[in-house]
Formats: sequence, structure tokens, C-alpha cells
Amino acid sequence: MAVQYQKVVPWGRSFQEYVDMFDLSESDLGRSILGCGDGPASFNCEMTRQGRSVVSVDPIYSLDRDAIEKRIDETYAEVLEQTRENQDKFVWENISSVEELGRIRMDSMKLFLDDFEKGKEEGRYISGGLPELPLEDNSFDLALVSHLLFLYSEQLSFDFHIQAVDELLRVAGEVRIFPLVDLNSRKSIHLDEVISYLMSRGFDVSEEKVDYEFQKGGNTMLRIVRD
Repeated sequence: MAVQYQKVVPWGRSFQEYVDMFDLSESDLGRSILGCGDGPASFNCEMTRQGRSVVSVDPIYSLDRDAIEKRIDETYAEVLEQTRENQDKFVWENISSVEELGRIRMDSMKLFLDDFEKGKEEGRYISGGLPELPLEDNSFDLALVSHLLFLYSEQLSFDFHIQAVDELLRVAGEVRIFPLVDLNSRKSIHLDEVISYLMSRGFDVSEEKVDYEFQKGGNTMLRIVRD
């Protein structure tokens, strides 16, 4: 069975998952970081508790806390049901069951919800989205994009991917994108063309294996470095 979300759904991942997905070193964690499309992830909250600096940008941040919580409640059961019906597309090692996945994700999203209003006041959560970010040129050292580009290959066109990556490289000197497979654990139909486009523009582009795999085959990230 194919996974068929009709739109991007709010689904929060943790600090440790970000570290593993993006192969973040201690040095990386000390850089100025943009999380693009973070949604209700707890990465920003957990980084802030460690005294580190992250700004997260997502269209969902235009809503207040209660509205985001309502959106999570509306989609939570659907995501788990889609996962349950497609268990063969996932690696059940670090996470042993659909039920455990739900608990882990909800714990991360609760951390986010408790942090959101304060973080928004502090400018850590900014409403906005690709392909046009409300940010100045060269605002960050590193931009991270989790579970948006390439994952939603059927919903987001090749042109959108190109515009989005160009925009990310406008605001950050380095971009890392994870994963490189679509919702059905197939290599994104846009990946090769995006890499060719970036290489033709002289960027340093590499597909790198990371120490994280929940979707089968979803264990590589794209690293793009601007000179």
C-alpha cells in the first residue's frame, strides 16, 4: 500500500534525531542554525535548554499554541494509521512498534508546545516557508531541512525544490536535507536533477550516509556547501 498524505503534516522529532539525521558534530551544534520546516519538533526547545542558538521557520507558526495542538490532534491518528498499514517500509529497531513511535513523537511535540509561545516572543519560531523565507542574506551558518524536500516529491514539484534550495543557500552557507527518499521509501524523482543543477552552479554537493534509518533506505542526507 502507498502512503498518501494529502498535505504536509505536523510531526515532531527530537534533538537526538536531528543530531543523527544530519550528522551534527559538537562543532556543528555551536554554529548559527536555521531549522526550516521544523513544525512541532523539539529540536529548538532542547537546543535552547543547552544554551545553543536555533531559529525555526515554518508556516504553522502563524497559528497560536492551541491551534497547532488542534492540528496535531487532527492528524496524529492518520499518521499512525498510515504507518501501521505500511510497516514494511520502516526499520523497527530503535523504535519497536507503531505505538512506541506515537509516544516518542507526542513527547517531542509536547516539548515544542510548551516552548512555543515563549520561543515565538524570543524570535526563535518565525512564521514563514519555502520557497521565500522572511530572512536576511547570510543569516545562518547552517540550514537543516527535515522531512520536507524530497520526502514530498509528488506534492512538491521539481521547480519548487530548485527555488527552495536556492533560497536556503541565500540565507545559509551550508544546507543539509534529510531524507532523500519519498513517502513510499523510494529515491526521490527530483534528487538527481537537483544535484546536477547544484553542481552546474559550482556548489559542493555530496550525498552522505548518516547514522539514522527509520524509513527503509532513508539513511542519507544531501549536504550543499556554498563557497
